[in-house]
Amino acid sequence: MSLNTEVAIVGGGIGGLTLGLKLAQANIEVTVFEKLDAPSSVYKGELLQPKSLKIFKRLDALDVICENGFSFSRIAFEEGEKEFSMDYSILPGDYKYALMIEHEKLKGILLNQALQYPNFHYLSGSLAKGYDNGELMVERKDLKEQLTVKADFFIGAEGRNSITRKEMNSKIKKIEYNHQFLTVTFPRPQSLEEGKIISKDERFLGLFPLPDAKVRSVYLIPEGTYKEHLKKGIHYFHKNYLELFPELEGYVTRLKNWRDIQLMIPTAFYADKYVAGKLAILGDAAHTVHPMAGEGMNMAIQDADVLGELLAEMYTRGRILPDKLKWYEKVRKPRAENMISLSHLSAIAYSYSNRVITGIRRKGLKQIERDKTLQYKQMLNVSGLGYWSESLWDRLIQAGMLPARETELSAADKSHYFYTEKDDYPWKKVEQP
Repeated sequence: MSLNTEVAIVGGGIGGLTLGLKLAQANIEVTVFEKLDAPSSVYKGELLQPKSLKIFKRLDALDVICENGFSFSRIAFEEGEKEFSMDYSILPGDYKYALMIEHEKLKGILLNQALQYPNFHYLSGSLAKGYDNGELMVERKDLKEQLTVKADFFIGAEGRNSITRKEMNSKIKKIEYNHQFLTVTFPRPQSLEEGKIISKDERFLGLFPLPDAKVRSVYLIPEGTYKEHLKKGIHYFHKNYLELFPELEGYVTRLKNWRDIQLMIPTAFYADKYVAGKLAILGDAAHTVHPMAGEGMNMAIQDADVLGELLAEMYTRGRILPDKLKWYEKVRKPRAENMISLSHLSAIAYSYSNRVITGIRRKGLKQIERDKTLQYKQMLNVSGLGYWSESLWDRLIQAGMLPARETELSAADKSHYFYTEKDDYPWKKVEQP
């Protein structure tokens, strides 16, 4: 059986659905092939950064996302006896906050929005098997049949083990870490209304509030120690949390079974190319990052925005040329690699090593809080709204070798490093109708 569509998207995760919604709104015939036929229980990113919120606003999805999420503007850091904070309110404009939303809830919202368009099609239980002579082979679980899919473009949004990336012969460079995470959601105290990261000695606990009085937690463990934690029982898990944040008494202790707790194994990689012919990859198919602030999901959303804008313009102009996909890679590849590098530095700072690293991290956090320029760079780069690289001067300040700059940045200085529409969609200033 054959199926024709203008754009075929392999993978119905956040990145694939964001792209599907954007293309559907541009009146492009788009089909999403998703292998799962039920919600996933595997933990994935839940923290939406300001750039993603801005993208969803343009897609008319932000209001319903906010109704189903929990927003906050501050992340507090506790380092031993000292406290620091990172505040999104330092950012100019309308997006001075982050938002936590359960992953499957966000997927459901995007899917429901997209299904309002008759040119959007979603086939669950559809396992992409590979490509043959420029066509996609898909196995339908429920119908026990194989589809041959023909399309102008095939977009791989199927995650780390991407068949589309393999078909493109795109190679990856991989980074591995000496630690892992335990993650679980449980009821939260009413007082926990902002992000919180607690570090003590070589222990790390991240807490991020969700709606319905819940909190998503991530707890750092050394690589290879999961079975030891499991053997010590759920009470040992409670003990570690309560030692770092006693206010969780009566909340984390409601967890009664290890089956509720997932093991996350962080890795990072990036592909050497994102496009080949009429194929393109986005999200985890193209890059993964160390999970510190939801960067992976946000990068997928930003990939989808740029690629969707490019494809929409091709169809609007009637110039459907695969060669133009180069613009997508030109914009997104260096940005993704910048984010991977920043996330990698954070991973090193919090990984299991020695007290020297702990001391450097604490000094760096203290200096960032004192130095207005470092504060802004940190929040801007995490937000995805722009990018301002750190200089040697910044590094020396973080190390305490130079005094912190206390001068406030002007609004013009801050806005100068925001991505403009020409930065996001540079082909628009080059190509004329």
